[in-house]
Amino acid sequence: MPVIRDLRTLLGLSGFRRLLAVRLLSQAADGVFQVALATHVVFSPEEQTSPAAIASAMAVLLLPYSLIGPFAGVLLDRWQRRQVFLYGNLLRAVLAGCTALLIVAAVPDWLFYVSALSVTAVNRFVLAGLSAALPRVTDTEQLVLANSLSPTAGTLAATAGGGLAFVVRLTLSDSDAAVVLLGAVLYLCAALTSLLMARGLLGPDREAGRQRLGAALVSTARGLTGGLRHLAERRDAAHALAAMTMMRFCYGALTVMVLMLSRYAWTDSESAGLALLGLAVGVSGAGFFVAAVLAPWAVGRFGPYGWIATCAGASALIEPALWLPFAPVPALIAAFILGLVTQGAKIATDTVVQSSVADAFRGRVFSLYDVLFNVAFVGAAAIAALMLPPDGRSIPLVITVAALSAAVAGTMARWGHQPETRAERCFT
Repeated sequence: MPVIRDLRTLLGLSGFRRLLAVRLLSQAADGVFQVALATHVVFSPEEQTSPAAIASAMAVLLLPYSLIGPFAGVLLDRWQRRQVFLYGNLLRAVLAGCTALLIVAAVPDWLFYVSALSVTAVNRFVLAGLSAALPRVTDTEQLVLANSLSPTAGTLAATAGGGLAFVVRLTLSDSDAAVVLLGAVLYLCAALTSLLMARGLLGPDREAGRQRLGAALVSTARGLTGGLRHLAERRDAAHALAAMTMMRFCYGALTVMVLMLSRYAWTDSESAGLALLGLAVGVSGAGFFVAAVLAPWAVGRFGPYGWIATCAGASALIEPALWLPFAPVPALIAAFILGLVTQGAKIATDTVVQSSVADAFRGRVFSLYDVLFNVAFVGAAAIAALMLPPDGRSIPLVITVAALSAAVAGTMARWGHQPETRAERCFT
């Protein structure tokens, strides 16, 4: 098969293999660290977990992507990318080690969050650098396949790292610090693996007439403003992004509810609650995988707006039916469906943005998309913190989320019946 042949050729490139190894180790470490942070906040016996604490953890995990992401490229185009992977992962290994020490020392929460925030902030540079370096280690003919393989493999590595963190946490009692140290070791391995590549292999090339750093940062800020204006002129993309932002908000609010239910309502023991949370994360991830298989057919059949409306409508129906019993089995079924419809809507939204936004503005719009995606999740955690009782059972939260999903479904259904848009034309 041509794909198998191309994959074999791609994996035969030593530079690509080494860059992929850096990605796998780095993202596996990310998965370990993120699970360690979440379980320390939610499941540590000495912690009195609250929705507000969970919201704080969500902010630590996600806000650096939103605040730093749009400006990371300016610096990445000035620093040697191999050195970013080396020093970035070394820095994260040291910071993760410091975070482990803070856990053992039982310091005030704010100091722990500052340390954890420092680790996640560096991540934006490493991930963006991995994508930017890819053309330097592949042939032009293999670039599309490389772009498909690398992020998917990285996501699987992060999932595997998270699973390993759950296993360590369940196997060793009071092991939050041990899990964080495992992440530090993986960051160190990623840094050392980057040394297998020549310093100048990954670029960037030096260019004459390059802007000064301050001017480049100002230019980036102006570019994002221009991207926002361009998005306002592309109503199909703007509608899809608004719908996806609202669905991400709903997903975030229910995620916080599941964390609280796993900790206080479903079990009497910390280990059983942690196992249930790991199972919920796993079945939601399975929903993401099914969405990747189903979405290409569904978008072709219903159109991107019709598929977003279908996903939001399904979410509105299953949320009260499966969440209101506040029982583990219906909630696990809901987690699978919610993962499927949220990721399915995201795939359709990506398609709308790619097909309706001018190429010159696409990068800036996707940067704004990234900001909306993460801020919506953090905002949902903050709202859930205000609505959830200590045990996580909140009928008003479930009804509110279902109503928001229904509103998205109705709005997107109406938009889909308007005269054919730019995004719809790419499927006809």
